[in-house]
Amino acid sequence: MHGVPVLRGTRVPIQTLIDYLEGGETLEDFLAGFPTVSRGLALQVLEEATQQRRNSAAPV
Repeated sequence: MHGVPVLRGTRVPIQTLIDYLEGGETLEDFLAGFPTVSRGLALQVLEEATQQRRNSAAPV
């Protein structure tokens, strides 16, 4: 996908998941629209993003 990070094993950009959630859609809405993405994978990506955000916000 030209360097765009995607959900592992799919061609669905991670940003698409984030955009859905930021736009007020639910995880269920996203999963219904992208049946190649498992719930477990979506949750794993969200957890990793949360951890990265926490780590980057931590004071040095």
